[in-house]
Amino acid sequence: MGCGWMPVPGAQGRTGRSIMGWRAAGLQRRTVGNGLADKIRGFAPSRKFQPHPHFSHPPMSDTASSPTPTASAVSAQTQANAIRALAMDAVQAANSGHPGAPMGMADMAVALWGRHLRHNPTNPQWANRDRFVLSNGHGSMLIYSLLHLTGYKLPIGELKNFRQLHSKTAGHPEVGITPGVETTTGPLGQGITNAVGMALAEKLLASEFNRDGHAIVDHHTYVFLGDGCLMEGISHEACALAGAWKLNKLIALYDDNGISIDGQVTPWFIDNTALRFAAYGWNVIGPIDGHDADAVDRAIADAKNKADAPTMIICKTHIGKGSPNRANTAKAHGEPLGAEEIKLTREALGWNHAPFAIPKDVYAAWDAKDAGKAAEAAWNTTFAAYKAAFPELAKEFVRRMKGELPKNFAQVAVDSAVAAHTKAETVASRKASQLALETFTAALPELLGGSADLTGSNLTNTKSTPSLRFNLAGDVVKNEQGQGGRHINYGVREFGMAAIMNGVALHGGFIPYGGTFLTFSDYSRNAIRMAALMKQRVIHVFTHDSIGLGEDGPTHQSVEHAASLRLIPNLDVWRPADTAETAVAWAVALENATRPTALLLSRQNLPYAPKSDLGDISKGAYVLAEPSEVGLKKKAQAVIIATGSEVQLALKAQELLAKEHKIAVRVVSMPSTTTFDRQSAAFKASVLPAGVPRVAVEMGSTDGWWKYGVAAVVGLDTYGESAPAPVLFEHFGFTPANVADTVRALLAK
Repeated sequence: MGCGWMPVPGAQGRTGRSIMGWRAAGLQRRTVGNGLADKIRGFAPSRKFQPHPHFSHPPMSDTASSPTPTASAVSAQTQANAIRALAMDAVQAANSGHPGAPMGMADMAVALWGRHLRHNPTNPQWANRDRFVLSNGHGSMLIYSLLHLTGYKLPIGELKNFRQLHSKTAGHPEVGITPGVETTTGPLGQGITNAVGMALAEKLLASEFNRDGHAIVDHHTYVFLGDGCLMEGISHEACALAGAWKLNKLIALYDDNGISIDGQVTPWFIDNTALRFAAYGWNVIGPIDGHDADAVDRAIADAKNKADAPTMIICKTHIGKGSPNRANTAKAHGEPLGAEEIKLTREALGWNHAPFAIPKDVYAAWDAKDAGKAAEAAWNTTFAAYKAAFPELAKEFVRRMKGELPKNFAQVAVDSAVAAHTKAETVASRKASQLALETFTAALPELLGGSADLTGSNLTNTKSTPSLRFNLAGDVVKNEQGQGGRHINYGVREFGMAAIMNGVALHGGFIPYGGTFLTFSDYSRNAIRMAALMKQRVIHVFTHDSIGLGEDGPTHQSVEHAASLRLIPNLDVWRPADTAETAVAWAVALENATRPTALLLSRQNLPYAPKSDLGDISKGAYVLAEPSEVGLKKKAQAVIIATGSEVQLALKAQELLAKEHKIAVRVVSMPSTTTFDRQSAAFKASVLPAGVPRVAVEMGSTDGWWKYGVAAVVGLDTYGESAPAPVLFEHFGFTPANVADTVRALLAK
């Protein structure tokens, strides 16, 4: 979020000291302890920029160097003004949007997109392109302007159609909708976190595939972010990990404009961002003048030379730059400037062109198509040499980046399910998940696992996934077999883990999965929703899925979580009952290339449920047991639908009803309601026949079950208690007798 940073004499900065206190606050090398000053480098402003007398810039870095910009008769200021004009025109046409951030970041964009970013507008999916993330996604007209100006398939008509139905210029950038957009941003803080995932994926792929003289994976991840992203706690989770992982090809540019929707941020945002990121182990450059494209250019060049850590470039900017009456105010943030103010802004900028009109020489100055084609052609030559020297590695790299599973995957999946069925083990479904993972992680090197400090509980690690570690130089530590780590210790960072996994998936080359307790899915929820919105294959392993976890009590016992997750469109939710169902759930999750999956797994052991066939498990629900299997040769009088650990209750209730009351019951296991919902009407009717009363059994909220035509639900609409699991089952009525009594009461009506 942003605005012009204009302190008044005597104003207090974000350290609580005067703005001149940047030096007093510890930016001088001699006053900063623990080596933090070594992470902080500054740039002098250009001669054109007159800093406010109460702000002191650190000295210019001795190592600063600037690449030679492409020769152009069009000035950097004019290029930036083209962005400003498009932003204010599009927001005005839509009568909705955020003009201030694009206008404030335009000069930063000239430096990055005009002089550093390696991309090919004619092939937005080029594997070795630099990634750009607009974390402050409300400023979407910045990236739309850049994509249009540099030559992507985003014609001016789409900019005129900003924020309209079915346009390619949605209110916030959406991956898969707009060519050149790498991730969907809008929920602040998640963009920078996605970028951490992308930079991690780049580093791991480079370590795995690059060979001496053959660097086929070698690109940067750039992020623009604002005050709001830094206020969101997820930025702390992700950026601390980026420092720990030494992601030196991650470069963030902070649009430090001091304004959010509620006004100047100083009453509620006093962070010393430079010291904060230095403490994370980042290199810090600035504050610099974010409206001096040459200064930003030098900063980026210096950041690219850093081999030890990610870099934060602090750019002081003015929100709504160029607007005489709206710049440096909250009004520039989230509303159109208005026709009169746009007229005044055009005059102030010297932009004497009609709305949405860009002169040919400005288009030519921005055009990146030829440079992009040349960059990709050079990489293609590099890759051809790599392919000749390492044909199998090259083939594997192409497969992984396409997101294709190995050709033998179907057989691997079948073998895993059959083995589980044959062994018929009694284990917790979290253990069943680990058993399936042993097979899948051995067969799929792209599986990249992890846990939010609960590895021993989530059981997400396998023999094929050693812990990911980096040495002091920032290189991936490899074992004696030359294998790098594939299991990430995220620490207690559920939200960060989920959004980093989104970034890893977006980058390509990996299928990420991560574990925590189901009740902590609330921390991850918005990132899970974003994965579903973006159609990304990300797998969440949620263990300790019910009151069955026992003594930890209601703070950890999930009640509403399964029902809540099932509400998220395009998210598959599986709650398997045994080892075979768990193996199938994993297989389906891995095959789901366009949706994330949540696996809900038990802490307690679950007996294997005998089956005559495994074929229908993948459809989300199937007939597990007919009345004949408990000695009754007649049609079912009722159907019990159950999930997960409650399938055993259903089977025991079926037996009890048959033996004591001669009531014939069909038991349906429904491990995935979301998958079952996508099946044909004929299949649904074959599992849940019309006219036969139904009872659902699940240790959780009852609301989601009524759509299946049930007449009763044995569920839980209150919080749990702290007690051993068997005591809780009895207390809350999760017993065969209570399920049987519920069926009898239903039939007696």
